Amino acid sequence: MSAQIRRERNEYYAILERTQRGSLEITDWLTCFLDCLDRAFDGADTILGSILRKADFWDLHAARQLNERQRLVLNRLFDGFEGKLTSSKWAKLTKVSQATAARDIDELVGHGILKKDAAGGRSTSYSLIDLKT
Repeated sequence: MSAQIRRERNEYYAILERTQRGSLEITDWLTCFLDCLDRAFDGADTILGSILRKADFWDLHAARQLNERQRLVLNRLFDGFEGKLTSSKWAKLTKVSQATAARDIDELVGHGILKKDAAGGRSTSYSLIDLKT
């Protein structure tokens, strides 16, 4: 809840100040607080869903032999990777050659962990395969 209030602090403190300086009628503040609490629950649900998805993934692939680079990038994908995953981004993130990045990616595609996105050629990108499919 404190993180949500921090995100909405300007509105929250404005209504708090109006309530304290006015007639001490708390209905507006209470409505604002409960709406903020509702958004905090939604945010917590989203975060928990992401954590559980990551845990399910690693449970499913616990026995699979993955190298440290693959583990690093897969964890980044679960933790909010910016943009599309390409072999160039893989190489830069893991500090390896394009050839090594391509081998790492191809191995994960072969294991059914990553899939090649629709666009191909120089703009080839990859996504995690949804566990539900």
